[in-house]
Parts: sequence; structure tokens; C-alpha cells
Amino acid sequence: MDIMGSVWHAGSFLLGYLVPFLFVLTIVVFVHELGHFLVGRWCGVDVKTFSIGFGRELFGFNDRHGTRWRFALIPLGGYVKFSGDADASSAPDGDAVAGMSQEERARSFPAQSIGERAAIVAAGPIANFLLAIAIFAVTAYSFGKPVLAPRIEQVSPGGAAERAGFKAGDLIRKVEDSEVRSFSDLQRLISIRPSEPLPVTFERDGATMVLTVTPDLVETSSPLGKQRLGIIGVQASARPSDWTTQHFGPVESLKLGVSETWFVVERTYDYIAKLIMGKESTDQLSGPIRIAQVSGMVASSGGLLALINLAAILSVSIGLMNLFPVPMLDGGHLMFYAIEALRGRPLSERAQEIGFRVGLGLVLMLMLFVTWNDLVHVRSLL
Repeated sequence: MDIMGSVWHAGSFLLGYLVPFLFVLTIVVFVHELGHFLVGRWCGVDVKTFSIGFGRELFGFNDRHGTRWRFALIPLGGYVKFSGDADASSAPDGDAVAGMSQEERARSFPAQSIGERAAIVAAGPIANFLLAIAIFAVTAYSFGKPVLAPRIEQVSPGGAAERAGFKAGDLIRKVEDSEVRSFSDLQRLISIRPSEPLPVTFERDGATMVLTVTPDLVETSSPLGKQRLGIIGVQASARPSDWTTQHFGPVESLKLGVSETWFVVERTYDYIAKLIMGKESTDQLSGPIRIAQVSGMVASSGGLLALINLAAILSVSIGLMNLFPVPMLDGGHLMFYAIEALRGRPLSERAQEIGFRVGLGLVLMLMLFVTWNDLVHVRSLL
């Protein structure tokens, strides 16, 4: 009985958590690396390896250009290795380049101009942003967007909204200069501005009015950890007539895709800024364990469409993370190219090697920290 139970739990874990996690991560990683690959090929650089995952190869094949496409044992990332790269981090291999023929050297990554190298490196994060825009746009165009009117059904006694003078029936139109088209828009704009006085434009009995409300700061628990959010203490309308489905044309869908992607970017940078200033906790920093947990929850509650939208959010996050100016990441390479452009010559191989080692150490420390965060979070749920 215990053996059967263990098998059942293992199967449930695979189907409920691991499969959705690998589905989401593989899409995001593949698109990121495909960005590097396509622009590298466009610039005439030979591509040695396109890998999904790290470590021992599970299976793969060679294309007609000699690129090895491989799936590896550890599915927590990927890489594209160009001619002239020493390893998966794209550190330059001076000895290998020196031993190449003139024709081979011309097709190596280090032989390209600063602009071409920068374009190849930046193409990965850009591909992530384009993926997110495409997902948000296509889902909006294909399925529309359920919209609940931003009408206040009930005001919580003693809450920020009551203190400001709001009443049941008020229809919110703007928060500061941002238009509010749905109750989710209202929640989104309020949640990121705790303890800040916000002018809110609304309609009451046919008249347009403005009141200033200061959202209360609350700490809530979510699958991603503890979050510090702003709330004003209002409940959404329960009237069926306030629910509509908004449909979008191609142009409107694309605009929505861009705005949704930008919101994730803006929210991420706002969190990082507040984290540096000590106004946010590190609880929301997540690693693969918690991402797998969230992927499983999203897949079970929202289905494939919700999982694809999660892939869009994760794609933006990975694109942003890779732009940080840390050696080993794309942003670190771009930083080296900026220094090269200013100096008129690249940093020495020794300096770059030290930089990559420091970057590797920082990345490993971050991975250990977020994994510890994940384990603490999972333990708290048991």
C-alpha cells in the first residue's frame, strides 16, 4: 500500500508540477536562445551548439550547417555556443581563434564588430519581450478579455476608501492620470502604490468628482511569497450587467500586448528599487521550486491558456534578469562591449576571465538564495 501511495504521489508530482514547469521554462528558454541563434546566423557567425538545458546530453541532432541541437539533463536554462566561444557563458577563447584559418576566424564570434556582437547578445532578452507581447496580443485577439466594470459595490468600514469619502455605487474612471477600464485595472494601480496619496476620478449620480485616497499597506501571502500591497477597502460590483467581454482587433491586441509587457517590466523594476531601499522583502525572489509550484497551480486551476500567460510573465522576467550588468549574463557582455567601445580595444582575456568568475559566483549565490527561499516557503505550507 505504501509503495502504491509513493508511486501515486510521484506521478501526481510529475503531472501536476514538473510537466507544467518544464513546458513553461522550455518555451521561454528556447525563444531566448533562438534570438541569439538567429541574429548570430544573420551576422554570419558559425553556431556550434544550441542547447536546452545543461550537463549531459539526453538526445540531439546536427543540422546541415553543423550546429548541434541538444536537450540536456538539467533543464534549468540553455545556451548557444558560437565559434570562438570557450564555453557556454560565451567567454572568448583566444587560443582557439588563433588556431583558426582566416576564413574560419571571419565566421567566429570574437571577430565580429562591437555592434554585431552587441546585437547578437541583446537578441536573447529582446526575443523574450517579443514572446510576451505576442502571447498577450494573440490571447487578447483570440479570446477577448473579461471585464468587470470598476464600480464599487461595498466600502469597508474604516478603510482608506471610506476615510476618503467613497460610497457604494461610485464608478472609478481614473487613478491619477491612468485610465481605469476595469476593476482589475483599479486593483493593479492601487496595489503598487501603498501609502501614497492618489487622486481618483469617479462618477457619482451622473456627476464627475475627484477624491484623494491613500491606500493602506498590507502584507499578504501568495504562491510567490509574502507581498506588500496597497488596498483601499472596496468590493467589486456583483451585478451581472457590469460584466462584459472586450474584444480587440489586431492593432488593439498588439497595443494591449505591449502595455501588458511594459506593466510587468515596470512592476519588476519598482520591486527591485524598493528592495534596494529596504521597502520590500526578499520573499518574492523565487527559484525553480516555487516556479514549478506556481506552474502546477496555474495549470490545474486555469488550464493551458493560463499556463501560456504565465510563460509570458516569466519570459519578461528572464529577459530583464539577463540584462543585469553581471558577467555571465547578457547584460555583462553588453557592459564589456561598452567598455571596449570607450577604450577603443577590448579588455584583456585575463580581466574578462576574472569578470566571468565573479559573475559565476554571483549567479550561483543568487541561485542558492532563491532555492533556500523556495524551501522555506514550501516548508511553511506543510
